Amino acid sequence: MNQNGSITLFHYWNRLRDGRPAPKRSEIEPADIKSLLADTFILEKDTRGEAVFRLAGTRLCATYGRELKGFSFPSLWREKDQRLVSKLIHGVFDQKSVVLITYEGFSRNGRTNKFELLVLPLDGGIENPRCLGAITAAEKPFWLGADPITDVLIDSIRVVDPEKEPLFLANRPAINVPSLVPSELDAPETISALGRARRIRHLVVFDGGREE
Repeated sequence: MNQNGSITLFHYWNRLRDGRPAPKRSEIEPADIKSLLADTFILEKDTRGEAVFRLAGTRLCATYGRELKGFSFPSLWREKDQRLVSKLIHGVFDQKSVVLITYEGFSRNGRTNKFELLVLPLDGGIENPRCLGAITAAEKPFWLGADPITDVLIDSIRVVDPEKEPLFLANRPAINVPSLVPSELDAPETISALGRARRIRHLVVFDGGREE
């Protein structure tokens, strides 16, 4: 994690969970993260099981030029990346994983800016899975919020082990990946000393979590 918004939200979430896989949704106090609210969001599953925005901050909505509440989260991404993003978010819902994605956003008028996305699980019960997240812009150019982001290109993906992340927050490298096509999501899994991994092209993405 490189952006202050991601780091602050992660430490808040990590403190609340207090060793559990995730804190309860009711434990999140907006006043505690007041400075982050404009860039934060909550996702839930709709009736089809798809991840949609339950809530989204004002700056985040302005960045994308639309009200995001009720909007499909995977649809923000390129079509060939949507299946991967959906699988990652369902990992947050179901396995209580922590996901970090860096990406480049392209505006309607061809401008570009880098962003960091952090998604954290919340305990909403089996019937109401939720997750908390933030999207932080690496830079805040004058046009951001007026010239909407309409396309994104993934730079890196990490599935974070929250037990280790506080110790290595400043120097644990991301895994750089190109845009991914859906057929690559079904590649065989491998097991390494770092835990469960998914092989994508010539890369291996390691899933977080404790080893047994």
